[in-house]
Amino acid sequence: MLQGTGSDVGKSVLTAALCRIARRRGVNVAPFKPQNMSNNAAACPSGGEIGRAQALQALAAGLEPCVDMNPVLLKPQTDCTAQVVVRGRATEAMDAADYMARRDQLMNAVMESFENLAARHDLILVEGAGSPAEINLRARDIANMGFARRAGTPVCLIGDIEKGGVIAGIVGTKAVLDPDDAEMICGFLVNKFRGDPRLFDDGVEEIERRTGWPCFGVVPWLSATARLPAEDAVILDRPARSPGGALKIVAPMLSRIANFDDADPLKLEPGVDFQWTPPGSPISRDADVIILFGTKSTLGDLEFLRAQGWDHDIIAHARAGGRVLGVCGGYQMLGRKISDPEGVDGTQGEAYGLGLLDVETIMTREKKVATVNAVCAVTGETISGYEIHMGRTQGADAARPFAFIDRTPDGARSADGLIEGAYLHGAFSSDGFRRAWMKRAGADAGADISYGAHVERALDALADGVEAAVDTDALFNLARARSWAPGAP
Repeated sequence: MLQGTGSDVGKSVLTAALCRIARRRGVNVAPFKPQNMSNNAAACPSGGEIGRAQALQALAAGLEPCVDMNPVLLKPQTDCTAQVVVRGRATEAMDAADYMARRDQLMNAVMESFENLAARHDLILVEGAGSPAEINLRARDIANMGFARRAGTPVCLIGDIEKGGVIAGIVGTKAVLDPDDAEMICGFLVNKFRGDPRLFDDGVEEIERRTGWPCFGVVPWLSATARLPAEDAVILDRPARSPGGALKIVAPMLSRIANFDDADPLKLEPGVDFQWTPPGSPISRDADVIILFGTKSTLGDLEFLRAQGWDHDIIAHARAGGRVLGVCGGYQMLGRKISDPEGVDGTQGEAYGLGLLDVETIMTREKKVATVNAVCAVTGETISGYEIHMGRTQGADAARPFAFIDRTPDGARSADGLIEGAYLHGAFSSDGFRRAWMKRAGADAGADISYGAHVERALDALADGVEAAVDTDALFNLARARSWAPGAP
């Protein structure tokens, strides 16, 4: 199990790298994360949803994603509540205090999924969440040491030297842990080192002396990480504009933005200049296309969008003949009205949308989660994507669909075709569709980029970098035969 001294220390990408390394050695490996908190979710071919990081790790392992890889997924809807997804199925929204008091009740579901994976695979690489040093959360824990102790899983602790204070982070973690929890840690990794790692030899020795744990390696800052889909919206706090590009695409950073990795294939295109618009900044007036991505709370983020003044920017852009695309929750916002009478999507009530599409949305408790194959209604290009949404959207513009999913129309288009919306996620990962869409928007789509091949190359490069820096033999040799049985402490 890989645990960290904090969030965003690289647990997800290192787990993906180790999955790829094990797979290349012929090991039947699978990823597992007991509890995840993310609005970036992936639909599983066999049904249900998991965190996108686990889907990427599954790809690294050569597997299709399944719900057993992430049995508990928390999808924040407001600052205080989250939708709880258990083994792929949405259950209920809980506030933080209620969830913390009841989360130990989910341990049986966690262990059932772990056992299912362990029965089918020779090696399970487990990713923790946050940090075990958050000892105020230790009671009823299912994400870190609570799981490790229950499953008898040895732990490697990861520290992020990029953030600073890595010695204190690792040594301090041992200092605050319960001795029995600390006993589960068998060594540590230092991640994201820039420069000559030998310069940190004294630091490694000091950590080893103070903790008694061996160092399995100092992992350099690997550029391949930036070429992989990001799991957490924390990456959006570092907005980076693609160099050059004729087609300028901008996307506002909604407060509950979800599945924003839909943008990743566009950001690779040399004919595209992609830019996130952070809160507090207006949407650039020279944008060619504005994309509203998904959100875990459509009404909540519609209010947030208006508070930023982005509604005026988007409407002015559309009136000037600019293109607008809404995906999932973004599609719902483009309509005339959104109603959520039961508050199933976070905020109870109704609100007028941006009015750029003649459609209306009613939120329902039924949640659609599925991988799909579709056909673009305009170009006929095939699309492999997925749906994760609540709500039904209907109206006159839906008579001009964005795509057909199994011959069923999805989405809507304005009469002039400049305003589009769809529930379909992942469409831009389909190379033919992406190039055709860019051409319609006025971009030079001459580059023959395969997004799937790009991700595979990035995973291989990541694995190469980690394998060169880490004693992976020692790390894999930590793995133990399963000792858990129902009713074990």
